[in-house]
Amino acid sequence: MITTQLDEFIQSIQEDFAKIPEDRKKVLQQLANFVSERKEQAAVNLVFICVHNSRRSHLSQFWAQVAAHYYGAYHVFCYSGGTEVTELNPAAAEAIRQSGAEVRLISHGKNPIYTLKYDQNARPVIGFSKLFDDSYNPQEKFAAIMVCSTADDNCPYIATADQRILIPFEDPKKYDGTPQQAAQYFERSKQIATEFFYAFSTLRK
Repeated sequence: MITTQLDEFIQSIQEDFAKIPEDRKKVLQQLANFVSERKEQAAVNLVFICVHNSRRSHLSQFWAQVAAHYYGAYHVFCYSGGTEVTELNPAAAEAIRQSGAEVRLISHGKNPIYTLKYDQNARPVIGFSKLFDDSYNPQEKFAAIMVCSTADDNCPYIATADQRILIPFEDPKKYDGTPQQAAQYFERSKQIATEFFYAFSTLRK
């Protein structure tokens, strides 16, 4: 891992696996099964989708990619997208930074571009808002992971996805501009990290 802080964060979330509710583990197992069943493929693509591609979908993309790398699933590639284009919310990027990852803003503007680096020898996750079917993302042979219920309602059918999996997370947006903002974004980031690390820890060898 790129920093001792990130390694310590990962150790702490692994200790929380037992706290994940059983019904939630069953949902996460769908993701693990999708990856395990394709372990012989050169690439397994996961696209995390939420309406604005601003918070939960980026946090999910990042932590799923880190978890895949951590557990040796180097053939897994994670992406994100939405039904609208906004921006990677700075508070979400900061929550990732607080975990020990290296976060760099490499392009400014209404839809800035970030690099989210978690390992010295791995390509960073590129974070910016885009539609789920943007040319940057895979166009076929992927799992569509719906991480908010609104996106699930607005995207009931994605023709090119091999599988559609609903793993909703509560939106930290409601805390924007409040004294609780930083803590709540970090808490949501930690939950997402914990659950995707659990999912990848169950991969069949």
